[in-house]
Amino acid sequence: MSAQDEQFQAAAPGPAAASADDGMTWWYRWLCRIAGVVGGMSCAFAGLWNCVTINPLNIAAGVWMMLNAFVLFLCEAPFCCQFIEFANAVATRADKLRPWQKAAFYCGMAAFPVMLSLTLTTLFGNAIAFATGVLYGLSALGKKGDAISYARIQQQKQLDEEKLTGALEGQAL
Repeated sequence: MSAQDEQFQAAAPGPAAASADDGMTWWYRWLCRIAGVVGGMSCAFAGLWNCVTINPLNIAAGVWMMLNAFVLFLCEAPFCCQFIEFANAVATRADKLRPWQKAAFYCGMAAFPVMLSLTLTTLFGNAIAFATGVLYGLSALGKKGDAISYARIQQQKQLDEEKLTGALEGQAL
């Protein structure tokens, strides 16, 4: 089996394709993808700008930012990386990750260069990549419940508390 066949099989829809059960709407999924691509561009430009210095920590942070940009492009927009053979396979694996896993990965990736060299370039360059992680983290929390079910839960809690306090008062007498 050739590398192209393996890549085609990895990209073919399977039982867990596109993780349709993660609860994200189509527009939120696209918002996360667009934020990932914009975050990758901001990391790439700020990382390149950060490398134009003589401070070794700035250079290391800039290289890490460009690596972040590459990973964001690879996971969120594999069509930008057509020259890489394994791009579709990596994107398929990234799509199978749960939103909280993506959130932790993206936020951790974006926080590391800031910890290496706290400058405005690293801070602003990684802000959108970090925001992508935050968007995925928010989607991991799930949808907001409706007001009727929330009111029923609150009413049930209040009734349970009244029963509990009534039972405790009966025992104290």
